[in-house]
Amino acid sequence: MQIGSSLFLLAAGAILAFAVQDSINGVDLTMVGYILIAVGALGLIVSLVLSGRSRDRRGEVPPPR
Repeated sequence: MQIGSSLFLLAAGAILAFAVQDSINGVDLTMVGYILIAVGALGLIVSLVLSGRSRDRRGEVPPPR
């Protein structure tokens, strides 16, 4: 999951959790919003950690043999 899609999930979740007042039978839109926020935050953390790790490795020079 990339940073952009994580931000999209965060925004969509916040809209569902805090701004939508409609209801669908059998679906709690507030809980769906909270789930999307959690998934987006987790994806953002993972993608930032992975991009930081790949940036650190680019500057390394392999040891001579």
